[in-house]
Amino acid sequence: MLYSKVTCKGYSPSHVAEVGVWHPINSNISRFIDEGIKTTLVEPDPESIQLIKKQLDGKNVFLHEVAACDFNGKVDLYQRKESSFVCSLPGSPAIINDDYEVSTTDRFTADAQIFSEIDDGTIDLISIDIEGSEWFVIKHMVSRPAIISIETHGGMYTNPYIHELEEWMQSNSYTLWYKDRSDSVFVLSNIIHVGLTDKIRLYVSNLLIKFRSTKRHLIKYIKTLVKVRSKYTNIA
Repeated sequence: MLYSKVTCKGYSPSHVAEVGVWHPINSNISRFIDEGIKTTLVEPDPESIQLIKKQLDGKNVFLHEVAACDFNGKVDLYQRKESSFVCSLPGSPAIINDDYEVSTTDRFTADAQIFSEIDDGTIDLISIDIEGSEWFVIKHMVSRPAIISIETHGGMYTNPYIHELEEWMQSNSYTLWYKDRSDSVFVLSNIIHVGLTDKIRLYVSNLLIKFRSTKRHLIKYIKTLVKVRSKYTNIA
């Protein structure tokens, strides 16, 4: 969706970036990579790193095998299918939506690096999906991309740093362009025009996101009640 919507706006980035790639086939910027656009990728998971090297070898891709964090050094993460998240986070989609219980078998250690040491200042489109750590990329970002895509929501999950992200966007003259099931896409209003149609679609998206979240919360509440009732029935 990101590629098609950017193309429809007539915008052509010269340097794209993705923080949190997982598998290349699922990359949010794969179409830009296929077009030969300069690309910066940041991914700490060893399995994903091998896939990226295998599938994107020879292309104009610069891979940083680190976790983007608020510090330099080492960081512990959990790997749960497509989700790799920092252990110290207050919440992640895997835990909140899927009731994932952390396990030492899913834990691994990676190099941690502040994003300002990766960002050369020329990124004009960036996609960030690192399960709750997106704020640590934004706060240390050198570039001011025309387009920023961030995982902010999904099911019962809301990014734990949503207020910091929204305040930063406002302070740096970004406008919310659109939302999908998990991401919010912000743009510099002097580069990408957000028209009336965009605003109507965003309004509808917000309603759908709210509906899905309420539905998931209600289902979880009912399941909890059923478990409690079953427990006390068995005791009786």
